[in-house]
Amino acid sequence: MTTQPARPERSGPGTASVTDVSPFKSSLVRAVFRDVTSMHVSRPAAWAAASVTRTVLTEIIDGARRVAAERARRKLVPGDLLSAIDRNVELEVGSAWYDHSPTFRGLTGVLYDAEGVIVPSRGRGRSRRPSAVAGAHRFEAGVRKLLRSQGVTAVPAMVRDLDGIASVFLTDLARDAAMVVREGGAERFGTVALVTPGEPAPSSFPKDAFRARSTRRGDGRTIGRDDVLAATTVQLSGGALRRRALTEAREATGNRPARKTWGSSS
Repeated sequence: MTTQPARPERSGPGTASVTDVSPFKSSLVRAVFRDVTSMHVSRPAAWAAASVTRTVLTEIIDGARRVAAERARRKLVPGDLLSAIDRNVELEVGSAWYDHSPTFRGLTGVLYDAEGVIVPSRGRGRSRRPSAVAGAHRFEAGVRKLLRSQGVTAVPAMVRDLDGIASVFLTDLARDAAMVVREGGAERFGTVALVTPGEPAPSSFPKDAFRARSTRRGDGRTIGRDDVLAATTVQLSGGALRRRALTEAREATGNRPARKTWGSSS
């Protein structure tokens, strides 16, 4: 009888940090947060953001992989991404990327001017301020690692779309986390539940699920782990993906308080 190799456990920063598990390194998370806010970012907050992004991209790739498998392919193409989103609306994240990718042209619609001529898509000129679209290339290494973990590869256009979605999603997550800090909590965001016509309404959100505090703890200049979790509930609609992302983010951070923040003078 052969012995199965032990699988590495996902644990908090006390044993192995999320940087050893997530393909999206803390340095990348730090760079994205700095693009949108001057607030300090605690280490648990960065670990949580990396974990949530990993969970979301893994689900997207898995959905596309299933579509490709039905067509006897192991290399993903943009059409697999569209089919995966069509089958599971929870995967429709990072939508600001859609305006910049030919893959989603049919979803966002084609615009015509008064004379019936197609209006070109949004320009891609240089911006004075870094954007999620301009920085999408930073996610390529992480995306390729996730693809390998699913046992698939992808054509360049598909990799580019996954890069863009990851970049936009994490940028939006950082922006919402900063908003939670500024506004002192996430009470105003509420909860969204998806209902498919002809099917019964989903059960209420689990009692042990993350519930944003009406008043957050901590100072007003540091983004903490719970701020990222609150932002996750904003970015992801109520469903299995959000529950999984929150659960894995808690596991990745080990429920430990932050003792040091990036950007601090210590």
